[in-house]
Amino acid sequence: MKHPALTIRAVRTRAVNVPMNRPLGTSATRMEMAPFVLVDLETEEGVLGRAHVFCYRDLAAPLIRRVIAELGESLRNAAVDPAVIGRFGRSRFALLGTPGVVGMALSALDVACWDALARAAGLPLGCYLGGTAETVAAYNSNGLGLTDLGGLADEARELLAPGFEAVKIRLGRNDARDDLRAIRCVRDAIPSESVLMADYNQALSVEEALERCISLDDEDLAWFEEPVAHDDLVGCARVAAALDTPVQAGENFSGPSTLASAIELSAQDYVMIDLMRIGGVSGWLQTSKLAEKAGLPLSSHLYPEVSVHLLASTPTAHWLEYVDWAEPFLETGISVAAGQASVPAVAGTGVAWDEAAIRRYALD
Repeated sequence: MKHPALTIRAVRTRAVNVPMNRPLGTSATRMEMAPFVLVDLETEEGVLGRAHVFCYRDLAAPLIRRVIAELGESLRNAAVDPAVIGRFGRSRFALLGTPGVVGMALSALDVACWDALARAAGLPLGCYLGGTAETVAAYNSNGLGLTDLGGLADEARELLAPGFEAVKIRLGRNDARDDLRAIRCVRDAIPSESVLMADYNQALSVEEALERCISLDDEDLAWFEEPVAHDDLVGCARVAAALDTPVQAGENFSGPSTLASAIELSAQDYVMIDLMRIGGVSGWLQTSKLAEKAGLPLSSHLYPEVSVHLLASTPTAHWLEYVDWAEPFLETGISVAAGQASVPAVAGTGVAWDEAAIRRYALD
């Protein structure tokens, strides 16, 4: 692909910590605040590229910012070429290793580069990548955590109300019977045609997953997400082979090569990738090719504002995971109606900062 000619002037970062509209409890942790690093890639041509990284914990923010700052200083006056910049970044941090916070920093810089290039071309990122889809199927992932069963029915109805036709519930309670009660509570509260996904967040051993998931195989779930540890591909393959309900995995894959191994082992039925773990837009494109070749439906993890563009250009696009965590510091979020998220028809990703909100939620 021939890119517009852009030259890096500077790369700047800021950090924010915003309250979540719906605190989320999973088998892994409980989250009430959402820390992000915001990236601005400035070019000599006046085009700005943006990216935002969810940090999981606020202590990761200064680490990610430091990696990006070092890269940005080294890349001053370099051409905005994601492939070249990616190779440089991986080489620069090869001894330290590029998964984790280093990989997230490299991914963020990659996203900012692609945003700038699409903006310079005057095209939405999805169109710049060759996509033609105007909408993508989306589910609301903002709630239904490991909370008291009494509030799940109302919360499920509230999550569907803005225009969704699918929601996701978190599982992994101490008593498997409580997971069953939670599923049935939500299923009874939503229309029969609504889609219900389930996420264990890696809570189970392989033996536990076989027992629990088999017992829930007839509960009309769209998938079981990450029933076992994300890097236990052999174990995940055992679970997937034993179930009728599809197994979803991939949000913790660091780069496309892990999916290649998972495909070889038949470790999953569906793949879900995280923009900042998979390698940014560049990593997504490589992973999308692997998924297409294997016939794997591909969904997104977090970052709906950018992922909607990428799914629009993904041959095996499946579901967009919608969360509103970044919306407090964005000028606009994405629009959903009748279960479909609209792909923004603006140049680049359409991500723009609300500067007043950034000042309000600044993380020092």
